[in-house]
Amino acid sequence: MSYELLKVLHVFGAVVFLGNIVVTALWKTLADRTGDPIVIGFAQRLITVTDVAFTATGATLLVVSGSVMTTTHAHVMWLTWGIALFAASGVLWVAVLIPVQIGQARLARGFRYGGEIPAGYWRLSTVWMVFGIVATALPLVNVYLMVAKPI
Repeated sequence: MSYELLKVLHVFGAVVFLGNIVVTALWKTLADRTGDPIVIGFAQRLITVTDVAFTATGATLLVVSGSVMTTTHAHVMWLTWGIALFAASGVLWVAVLIPVQIGQARLARGFRYGGEIPAGYWRLSTVWMVFGIVATALPLVNVYLMVAKPI
């Protein structure tokens, strides 16, 4: 596979990955702000579906294409930092955000057709937003590092 094709796959993976996590945060925030259990339940279900379809696909493209491309570069600091930031974001997703999303999805199944939204959903929503901001900021810094190569 050519280096140019790997780069295209890498950029495509970054667009899909970052696009979905940013749009997901917006969807969730706007849905939660309505306070409408039907809207929130619907949004929560779509977040789960789109995370599997887009976030996981984008992350896989990034890891696979990035891993292959790193074999053509000498050890450079921006690459080391980029890998570390992506890994840190991944750890936050796996350790905190995915379990929180699963918990929210379970709770949302109970109110997706109407009814009371439990306090536990709102607590999880706060955790998701705080950790989600950090987990999104890290790959955004990656974009800067990969393009500017400042270090």
